[in-house]
Amino acid sequence: MIQQPTTTAVLVALSIISLFSGCGQSGDRILEEMFDHTYPVSSTATLSITNRDGSIRVYGAGGETRTIQVEAIKKAYTADRLKAISVQVSANQDSVSIQTIYPNDSERAFSDRSGTVDYVVVVPQAARISKLELTNGEVLVEEIRSAEAHVQLGNGRLFAHNCFGNLDLNVGTGNLAIVYEWWEEQEFAIRTHVQDGNSFAYIPSDAAFHLIANTTTGKIANDFSEQQDRHPEPVNKIDMLVGDGAKTTFQFKTVDGNINISEHNP
Repeated sequence: MIQQPTTTAVLVALSIISLFSGCGQSGDRILEEMFDHTYPVSSTATLSITNRDGSIRVYGAGGETRTIQVEAIKKAYTADRLKAISVQVSANQDSVSIQTIYPNDSERAFSDRSGTVDYVVVVPQAARISKLELTNGEVLVEEIRSAEAHVQLGNGRLFAHNCFGNLDLNVGTGNLAIVYEWWEEQEFAIRTHVQDGNSFAYIPSDAAFHLIANTTTGKIANDFSEQQDRHPEPVNKIDMLVGDGAKTTFQFKTVDGNINISEHNP
């Protein structure tokens, strides 16, 4: 079984945005089935995951990691429903592609829409993530140092923790949080887009970066603004350099929601 790292910062961020919430009602009997496999890959292999309901958690592993470990837990309220949900994996040295197949809910036999799949995946830190696509639930990416990582969440919560790579994070409805426990001078860009929900960033005070943020209907709170630049009226657009020699770009965009950039001491 894959061991999931936990840290104080993760717990703080989860508390702030209520990232991981329970599902189902008390007293319901949930059936489970586990899939657990390890695939040999190159250090820059490509990962792709599609899922409808549940969660996707991807952890970057350092050192000489040359495998992608996949743990999937299927959950449903009936045995027929559990059996009908399948995890399909296509893997070779250069890529691992995972598709989650759910039964056609229009069929009478599957009028019960219960059923989720929770993924925990450990990859080389430099692995490319061509697609993490989840319709409903929670997504976490941690310690990813990839040239590209693309995440698409329809409805739920998205969390990026200690990622020093290029991330493209998109949320339809829900909240997004980016948290760093420490800072490294690296050249990377994180771009986020939230259609309906709030964005939160927790960044060390010694970080240097280019901050671009704008919201259509919400407001922006920014701890890195100079005191003389802070005004009582709401701000909905920011474009500024923080620190010297910034190599990193943070770009936050929300349509209907607020953006909060918080500073902390590493």
